[in-house]
Amino acid sequence: MDLHEYQAKQLFKSYGIKVSKGILCYTPMEVQKAYDFVTTSERNLAVVKAQVHAGGRGKAGGVKLVRSATEANKVAEEMLGMRLVTPQTGAEGKLVKKLYVEAGTDISHEYYLSLVVDRSTKSIGIIASPEGGMDIEEVAHSTPEKIFSVSIDTSVGLQNFQISSLANSLGFDKVQSRQFAQLLKSLYQCFMERDLSMLEINPLVLNTNNELIVLDGKVSIDDNALYRQPEVREYVDYDEQNAKDIEASRYGLNYIALDGNIGCMVNGAGLAMATMDIIKHFNGEPANFLDVGGGATKEKVIEAFKILLSDDKVSAILVNIFGGIMRCDVIAEGIVAAAKELSVQVPLVVRLQGTNVDLGKKILAESGLKLVPATYMDEAAEKVVQLAKG
Repeated sequence: MDLHEYQAKQLFKSYGIKVSKGILCYTPMEVQKAYDFVTTSERNLAVVKAQVHAGGRGKAGGVKLVRSATEANKVAEEMLGMRLVTPQTGAEGKLVKKLYVEAGTDISHEYYLSLVVDRSTKSIGIIASPEGGMDIEEVAHSTPEKIFSVSIDTSVGLQNFQISSLANSLGFDKVQSRQFAQLLKSLYQCFMERDLSMLEINPLVLNTNNELIVLDGKVSIDDNALYRQPEVREYVDYDEQNAKDIEASRYGLNYIALDGNIGCMVNGAGLAMATMDIIKHFNGEPANFLDVGGGATKEKVIEAFKILLSDDKVSAILVNIFGGIMRCDVIAEGIVAAAKELSVQVPLVVRLQGTNVDLGKKILAESGLKLVPATYMDEAAEKVVQLAKG
């Protein structure tokens, strides 16, 4: 689950991490009033930021500097309701429904800092660079020597020598290094206690008062740990989620939309990955990852078909089920019921193996539906790719 910037900063503040004063707004008038609240007579600069789950907002016009309440109102009118298109949103972009108004900062230097789960080393990776800001991807590509990292063994935790190593790499003096040490310890504590999978600060800035401040923050939380994070779970923004993902979660289905035209219904993540791989092997493109799980019922299968068929790009469907805990006859009954209830018009290839497979195949054969049976995965994939091509 991803958090908005304003939510990430609320989380950071709860760990004593320094962030700028800011207010969430939904209307131009709220933005205008928020400007007066976050600015002072000595410092009239504020920043209006679109709140969407995507990076690259600055280059896309989703971050604007304002120097008056009137200007803040005008910028809000332009940004609210716009479709923000960044490299992370795709061509359809993200609809801006809320803005975060934040006090401006006199920046002396920008840095990059992130914490991620590093599965290859079974550790928490900390990545930092003295060249933060909007062009961090270019820095990583052109000058990788400016990217520094350490791996944290979670059994011993973050060590002082690792903090000192990063502080030296970033060029901090003694005063700045002490601030950085406290910041990094707080971030690591937050990361571990809140079951985060990613935490990114870009930029982390040094202001003209020699203070380190988190100017932007992105946070992702491990979905599998949300049951023990009730406070953070309340941050979920359904407007930012795919409607099919939400519908799938209601029925305990795992669904991820992709860009192809072949709908995939499987049971088990491993089988789902293998199914998508073999479809691509035969030059096809999967339209989704849909895992009905190990305990699917007839009703679940029907709902899964509804989700698959709600995608206009789907021109053929492959059902690839291995019945271990799940029985093939139950899946077959669900397929038949769904095909009749939903008047499935696209070609449907079905491969069943495992428990009660013969009964499952009998149910399909006697259904009167125009199903294309398959015994092997490669056979099923080749058939569905050809049918999808028409």
